Amino acid sequence: MGSFEVGDVSAVVEAEGLVRSFGSVRAVDGLDLRVERGEVFGLLGPNGAGKTTTIRMLATLLAPTAGRAAVCGFDVTRQAREVRRRTGYVMQQMATTRNMLTGRQCVEMEASLYHVPRNEGRQRAAELLELMGLSAHADRRFAEYSGGMKKRLDLACGLLHRPELLILDEPSLGLDVQSRHKVWEHVRELQTQGVTVLLATNYLDEADRLCGRLTIIDRGKTVVTGAPGDLKRSVGADIIEVATQDPAGLEAAIAGQPWLQRQNRTASGEVHVHVTDAATAMPALMRLAGERGIHLERMTYSQPTLDDVFLLHTGRELREEEGAA
Repeated sequence: MGSFEVGDVSAVVEAEGLVRSFGSVRAVDGLDLRVERGEVFGLLGPNGAGKTTTIRMLATLLAPTAGRAAVCGFDVTRQAREVRRRTGYVMQQMATTRNMLTGRQCVEMEASLYHVPRNEGRQRAAELLELMGLSAHADRRFAEYSGGMKKRLDLACGLLHRPELLILDEPSLGLDVQSRHKVWEHVRELQTQGVTVLLATNYLDEADRLCGRLTIIDRGKTVVTGAPGDLKRSVGADIIEVATQDPAGLEAAIAGQPWLQRQNRTASGEVHVHVTDAATAMPALMRLAGERGIHLERMTYSQPTLDDVFLLHTGRELREEEGAA
């Protein structure tokens, strides 16, 4: 990534060599990032990868240990006030002090924090409650809201001061499927209105469906950046997943075949065979296994996912990392 100048607004977010240490632990380790105006950009990685630490630095809530970052052309360390004026930040969990307030009071309180004039704040709150489908529930207490309603209210609060950048940290964490999809609909609508969105998530489908581009991060480092479709195509055309008691024998049996792109073994012992065309490769694979006396317990095929991209670049599965977190 080339160097950048603070004050350059060609990108809404730009970071170079970003580092944040906690004692001897580097939570973020030399991260580079560029988010273009008007896009939904994802930070995808397992728990502990450094996603939240990264966005807290961009939101001026943590100072970088090293490196540089700018939001809307303003340095996050030296020009923090300007960054905050242009940024909305929706955290994983909002303050429990909201529980005694109504939804309307929560949004109006947000307006006062940003010094929005009272009448303007009330009008803006009403607009956002309508946008998020919460007008009918505006005078109910926040504590009575469902998880999905709370998250939509969080979005309303994050948009109150008309930010150029909206940062979302795990926006659908803990939500049911229906509520997740409602949140996704609102994020897509915000993009059509010109809001740039930086989305941190460990949900593969969320990153795949919402993000025009994303960076996969792991252990505080950039793994790979690109459009989800391009990243998946880089893995290969089809993936055959094979369970067998003799994975090493299977790997040897199919080595060198013209339809084989590459193969790898997962932590569970499955062999993932990347091929140009599964319809051609599967019969050939079964024949070769039969000739070697290798029993195939199960064989399925799929097209690549972002989990396969993570596996290709790290040697581990993102889902396994989540299960271990």
